[in-house]
Amino acid sequence: MLEEVSVKTHHREELLDITSVIADFVQKHGLDEGVITLFVPHTTAAVTINENADPTVKRDILDKLRREFPQRDGYQHAEGNSDAHIKSSLTGPSLQVIVSGGRLVLGTWQAIYFCEYDGPRSRRLYIKSVSG
Repeated sequence: MLEEVSVKTHHREELLDITSVIADFVQKHGLDEGVITLFVPHTTAAVTINENADPTVKRDILDKLRREFPQRDGYQHAEGNSDAHIKSSLTGPSLQVIVSGGRLVLGTWQAIYFCEYDGPRSRRLYIKSVSG
């Protein structure tokens, strides 16, 4: 099963918790055992898994990426968003999550995040399930 989900971002850079969107997909399609693949078809956005208990973790990740890859740093790319391309390459356009017993297999403190590096924008996220 493949589904396209719209994601609306509100800031130039943000990490949006999309765990519930992915869990809803699993329930909606009755996936009991398998793997979910998430794919972002954008060059300045990504997906990742990280801590969801302390919101300062998201802030620390974005702050560190901004320091290491500032928006203006003599890049050659004319659009002015080379930093966003670099950040999305580091976090990656896709990931997989195991589903067992009809639930996402995530650690106690883990969440799935949509990473926006060049927003705000209307984005797409593809979710593909493979049962097994």
